[in-house]
Amino acid sequence: MGAIEITGEASCERVGKGDRFLRRSAVAWYAAAAAGQMAFIWMILAHYGRKTLAGDLAGWNDKPLIKGFVAADDGGNAMFAVHVLLAGALTFAGLLQLIPIIRSRAPWVHRWSGRLFLIFSAFASLGGLWLTWGRQTYLSLVSAIAVSLDGILILLFAALAWRYALTRDYAAHRRWALRTFMVVNGVWFLRIGIMAWVLLSGGGVGMNRSLSGPADILLQFGAYLVPLAILEIYLLAQQSASAPAKYRAGALLILAAALTLVGTVGAIAFMWGPYML
Repeated sequence: MGAIEITGEASCERVGKGDRFLRRSAVAWYAAAAAGQMAFIWMILAHYGRKTLAGDLAGWNDKPLIKGFVAADDGGNAMFAVHVLLAGALTFAGLLQLIPIIRSRAPWVHRWSGRLFLIFSAFASLGGLWLTWGRQTYLSLVSAIAVSLDGILILLFAALAWRYALTRDYAAHRRWALRTFMVVNGVWFLRIGIMAWVLLSGGGVGMNRSLSGPADILLQFGAYLVPLAILEIYLLAQQSASAPAKYRAGALLILAAALTLVGTVGAIAFMWGPYML
């Protein structure tokens, strides 16, 4: 009996350490992602926000775009402005949702930022679908399909997160809100994924200007499917009584944090930096 109790205590201790490692790994990934997303928001405000407020809509095109400002396309230009500027607010609201101290000490901030996050997510998704197919803002058919699938997942996941919040099933709400966060950030994940691959492969092996190369295709679908897969592994590890499962999931999050930092540094250096000043 004593041996069983000792074994049980040792096992609980291992699981406890696994929980701490998993939690700290999640914080490390969040810190890396928050730094990258704040840089993304800064670029949006410094370039698109400043140009829009100054009435210099043609200046959007100073940053290479698939289709930004188009003369005589007032509707498309307005939709583009709303979509891009909404992305900044949406990204910031999403970051607020993942800060535990806000949920515990300022629940009203969590509730209202969560509502805005889900509403903005739906508008951004619908706007993105219109820009893709109505304005034909894409470089290749495969890129249009990839971003459209992401948009559909955003609408589905946001609706489920909202539904479970209304029914006060907060465990289910948390899972679907986290999934919404991952797919909403597909555009951001794509940009840091592209830059991480360019840096790590020594120049972007398997990529081309129409985003239809093998690496392009993997990156475009992987930009939201891979983060979703990592999230599911994390959620399963949280619920697991297995310490090794927690350590494996934590190690995966550490790797994700490292890749996020590499991609963020690349994006700031080569993609966002000149427009952040």
